[in-house]
This record gives sequence, C-alpha cells and structure tokens, in this order.
Amino acid sequence: MALIQVNYLSKALFRTVPVNVIIPSDKISFETMDYLPAPEGGYPTLYLLHGLLGNYTDWVSGTRIQRWAEDAGLAVVMPSGDNSFYVNGQTANNDYGAFIGEELPRVMRQMFPLSQRCEDTFIAGLSMGGFGALRNGMKYAQTFSRIIGLSAAIHFFDPNYESVAGEESAFGSLAEAAQTDKNYHVVLEQLKERVSAGEVAAPEFYLACGTQDSLMGVNRSFRADVEAAGFAVSWDEEDRGHDWDFWDSQIKKVIDWLPLGRAEGGMGSGNVTKDL
Repeated sequence: MALIQVNYLSKALFRTVPVNVIIPSDKISFETMDYLPAPEGGYPTLYLLHGLLGNYTDWVSGTRIQRWAEDAGLAVVMPSGDNSFYVNGQTANNDYGAFIGEELPRVMRQMFPLSQRCEDTFIAGLSMGGFGALRNGMKYAQTFSRIIGLSAAIHFFDPNYESVAGEESAFGSLAEAAQTDKNYHVVLEQLKERVSAGEVAAPEFYLACGTQDSLMGVNRSFRADVEAAGFAVSWDEEDRGHDWDFWDSQIKKVIDWLPLGRAEGGMGSGNVTKDL
C-alpha cells in the first residue's frame, strides 16, 4: 500500500494544498513475483473529507482506512478542507466547493491511475466533512455516484439547533445561504430535477450516525428527505457518539457497501494474503 503526500498548486484555492493519497499499487503477485498492474480503467476512488478542526491526516491517523483500502483495491484521496464546510467561501481564493467537486478529481486523475468513470468515484466525510460530502456529492453528481455522510453536521439550517462552530465564516448569513445551493435541501431538490431531466444518473446514499450523537435527529430527518426524493439510501446507526470509534467502524462498512468487486490478492506492505 502506497501512502503518498501530495502538495500541489490549487487553482480554486490559489495556494499550495496538501493531500494524502492511498494507492493500492504495491501489491506483488505470488505467481510472477512482480507488481500487480492497476485494474483496467484505473482504480475506483473514494474522496474522503475530514471534520471541523481537522486536516488531511485525520483519516489515516484516526482509522484503519489504509489497510482496508488496500484489501479492497480502493484508492482514497484525503484533502485538507480547513474549517470551510467545503463550500465556496466569502472571500476570493476559497472556492472549496469547486475544489472538491471539480478540480481535485481532475488533478488526481492526472497524477495517478484512477478511474475516470463516475460509477467508480465516490465521496464521503465525517461531521463537517459529512456535510461537504452530501452537499458536493449532490451538486457534482456528474463526478460522484455514491455519497456517504457519517455523523453529518447538517444542523445549522435547522432553527432548532444553535450555530456553535462559526459556520457564518464559511456561509455568511445563514438565512441568505439557506436560499442557495449551499443548503443541502436546495441541492437535493436540484438533484431530483437533474435526474428527472436525464442530465445525471441517480446517486446512491449511505448515511449513519451514533445514537448518542446530538446530530442524530437531523440525520434521520435527512434520510427521510432523501427517500422521499426517490433516491436509494442505506442507513446505519450504532450505540456510539460523535467520535473516532464510530467513524472507524463505519468506514469499514462503507467500503464493504461500495461497488468494488473483488480485489486481487498478493503480497502487500501491510499484510500477506493469498486470496481476498
């Protein structure tokens, strides 16, 4: 398993940005004792977003994503989103939505043997990153076919919840932002219209939240909204809170849920397996 730190000049953010990338490219065949080739068409790819206060290292340090991605033959791209909620910001050179939904997949596909197909490209995130995955997965449905929100922080357009994380720094006036496609409810309606018009294929959703998490109510509500809009949604909950134990457990379930097929076994840097 190759774990690569990339630093590249982002056009959307107009600065050099760090990205961690997992590429399952260093497996050695038992038969030939040479490196296994990338799958025809490139590796299926998961874009994985961190939460508030985090950065591009969170998922590798907080979960076993590296080992599970290697076992599944899945490439994983983990960018830094600062505290942006992964939407275009209020000032210039902070276009985090375009960064996630358009630029990053294009640049990563230029750098690595990743699949170009929407069907092989997925987006997930936890907490703030869950919001970013849901909003950008729907807005850029031409890029992502599966959308995963884990403990998604989708509370701040709900009047029953207080703003506690400085969301206004990313959204400006929440009342005004609620009328735009920064609001996941608006994007869900837009997605429904685009699918009906044949502009994009219908994505599938995976949503999960801990029963001890204060965000459980809004996540259950969004699940109902997605189902009412006619989209396939898988739901899971565990007796956990808003923490890495839950997200570590869930990211394994997410990988099992993705349409990856069967990865080829071989000798890898983390383990040796003859048959997966």
